[in-house]
Amino acid sequence: MATMAQAIRMALYYGETHLGVTDIFGEDVGPPLGGVFTATQGLKTAWNTPLDERGIIGTAIGLALAGQKPVCEIQFGDYIFNTIDLLKLAGNARWSVNGDYNLPMVCMTIVGAGIHGSIYHSHSFESMMAHIPGWKIVLPSTPKDAYGLMIASLKDPDPVMFLYPKASIRQKGVELIPGEPENDRELRKMIDAPSGDTLYDNIRMREEWEPQWPEGLTDYTVPIGEAKTVRDGSDISIITYARHVQMAQKAAEIVADQDGLSVEIIDLRTLYPWDQNAVYQSVRKTGRCLVLNEDTPVCNFGEHIHRKIIENCFYELTAKPRVKAGANVPGVGLHINLENASVPQVDGIVDEIRSICKEVP
Repeated sequence: MATMAQAIRMALYYGETHLGVTDIFGEDVGPPLGGVFTATQGLKTAWNTPLDERGIIGTAIGLALAGQKPVCEIQFGDYIFNTIDLLKLAGNARWSVNGDYNLPMVCMTIVGAGIHGSIYHSHSFESMMAHIPGWKIVLPSTPKDAYGLMIASLKDPDPVMFLYPKASIRQKGVELIPGEPENDRELRKMIDAPSGDTLYDNIRMREEWEPQWPEGLTDYTVPIGEAKTVRDGSDISIITYARHVQMAQKAAEIVADQDGLSVEIIDLRTLYPWDQNAVYQSVRKTGRCLVLNEDTPVCNFGEHIHRKIIENCFYELTAKPRVKAGANVPGVGLHINLENASVPQVDGIVDEIRSICKEVP
């Protein structure tokens, strides 16, 4: 089974060979590194840029306006904040010309905590990004969904922000991506670049290396705006995305074994547009809900979902809906205890589920 990094890489390969992708670029995106997290290794259209996030976004906008189909990467989501004004311009481009032309660009960046990245490599960005109209925003939780959402993003005529979780980048999937070999060792041998002890070793070893891409890759697509029910339940709904889907599943197993509670889990997969019908249908079925993510709590996108649930499902609720988000602190600490205290963990999710389910209307 592919990891998320391999899934993104295969989707980008399919994009440059079948969907018209012309440029894949960013800091260390091209050879010899192929991305800090190896998501762009071996891609023919990948090239390196200076350390200039504003230049990267601006170049992508220019290429898209010129009729190209670019994919730009901001190496870490923590460094995309200084491009907000350019993201705003990209988002309003189609609106400002009354739909006369599109802006088919994808910006990908890795977000969230979970790798002990401390204050410079642990931020979430989705809530702030949701304040910039004109963009679609996706956040996969599995390699297969990462592949399908990337294919959907590459097909979209408008700008898409492709966010993927740091903590899940090396995790293997449990579902095969259509066309990938069943043996993960075989896949690594085919598409992972050889590695040495130093950067110079990598440069030397990769001079003649070329990936052997799986021949059966397809345009398997996860539609933007379509959530997925990853666990059926009857007592409470958890609305989440990215790496907290896995945490919610672990918490659901604990309360099922220890408390007999039945938890339904909705993986949004897309934050804008988000699948309101799937969320409301689940909440109306269970009568209780917890909105879960790791972004900071003030103006958290989960608060928007929380408000919409109250507006649309108020009379079906049997307990107060809650949002469990990251701590209201300026950054995520380096020590594992500080990091775990900064973003929701399984034990805390279990406590929230129990507390909500104990409420009596």
